[in-house]
Amino acid sequence: MSDSLTPARTRVAPSPTGDPHVGTAFMALFDLAWARKTGGSFILRIEDTDRARLVEGSEQNIFDSLDWLGLSPDEGPNKGGGHGPYRQSERLETYRPFVDKLLADGHAYHCWCSADRLKEVREEQARTKQANTGYDRLCHGRTREERAELPGFAEHPVVRMLVPDDAPTHFTDIIRGTVNAPHPDDQVILKADGFPTYHLAVVVDDHLMGITTVVRGEEWISSTPKHLLLHEWLGFDLPQFAHMPLLRNTDKSKISKRKNPAARLLWFKEQGYLPEAVRNFLQLLGYPPASDDAEVSTFDEFVADFSWDKVNTVGPVFDLKKLDWLNGHYIRNLTADDLADRIVAHAIDAGQLPADFNPSHVAMLRAAVPIIQERLTLLADAVPQLQFLFTHDEDLVVAADAFASLREDAAAVLDATIDVVSGLDPFEHDSLQAALRTSLVEGMGIKPKFAFAPARIAVTGSRVSPPLFESMEILGRDSSLRRLKALRAAL
Repeated sequence: MSDSLTPARTRVAPSPTGDPHVGTAFMALFDLAWARKTGGSFILRIEDTDRARLVEGSEQNIFDSLDWLGLSPDEGPNKGGGHGPYRQSERLETYRPFVDKLLADGHAYHCWCSADRLKEVREEQARTKQANTGYDRLCHGRTREERAELPGFAEHPVVRMLVPDDAPTHFTDIIRGTVNAPHPDDQVILKADGFPTYHLAVVVDDHLMGITTVVRGEEWISSTPKHLLLHEWLGFDLPQFAHMPLLRNTDKSKISKRKNPAARLLWFKEQGYLPEAVRNFLQLLGYPPASDDAEVSTFDEFVADFSWDKVNTVGPVFDLKKLDWLNGHYIRNLTADDLADRIVAHAIDAGQLPADFNPSHVAMLRAAVPIIQERLTLLADAVPQLQFLFTHDEDLVVAADAFASLREDAAAVLDATIDVVSGLDPFEHDSLQAALRTSLVEGMGIKPKFAFAPARIAVTGSRVSPPLFESMEILGRDSSLRRLKALRAAL
């Protein structure tokens, strides 16, 4: 930590309304980096006051996803801490005194307008193309009894901010400098059901949890003037604001779970991406490296070089080709044992392999990892490439296109291959390749790509496979012979 940096307290505050959004991880990455850079703390808060939209299991998925990415918070519902509770639904009694203070000080008022009346107001403003839209303050200054005599009355009121004409519309952002925002309207801060809206809860919670740097997406810029007012009225110190760019699809539209499966944070794990590759990818989206040579960097390296003025303010394009490249790089740099462990864990989670995967097959997979490691982009690619190893000899199906590709001399080539395999000792890939090359290429005058094709098809059932001779060594002589003879019998 630099001596000149004050320890920061940062937070990410997702809502458990479905699968976690990749934007949650994007914000959490920068929250955690700044907390680590300054020797501070990173907090996870669950904003669950919108009870109608809650999805069972979503909160746990948030915990699991951040842990998987190595972005675990220092404090939160699943971690504890000295500023809890960390779920807004468990903090309801916290907000009411602040609402009462705003009402008493004349900065807020009750509103009894029904949903139908508010809809009519919006439609009339749109029809007449009014410059100033928003609530028309029909309820302001009226008692409940006075308001009840007018149309569009609802029994249970909300509480609205009373926004002054001279409300601040610009603020300092540590990424963007001076930012201008629209004049705010009379925002609802307490709903009729007694739950606070985002705008009140986020200001109160950030203050009580000691948040010093608010990192969030640029879509919240327009809401910041409301938050500035609430801080002023409630006597809270202002935090720093850092509004991150929105992640975008290749067509420059905002990335969303409805249009892009990669917007789901869990999607990356399901596809077989490594967490360190995803984290590196998110770093590049918000923080372009000084050079192409610096694209691969660890989180610790990211923290060491971290500075808010280097953050990209232009919405970065979510280019999965870059992520695929990064993932391949990280896969190639794993040890074979580590990669095998990750392949097995992913394959079981994804249903590619049963939880009681045969131990002898696990050993085969471990032996095969070095021969496919250079070719892998995703963990999910491994089991399909190696499926022939886990298939009983009698159950192996030769693909129709592979069978049709066999040449007229396939029977003679297989006979010669069987002879070599039967008599080879030791049965190792180097000696196997040398003996088959002597017999088929030199002895029969066949080009290598044609000479070894029948054996590849017999052993794997496919025209394309991992390296043939290493595959046969892993299968063993007996299994290789049974497969060679089965294809020979089918000709």
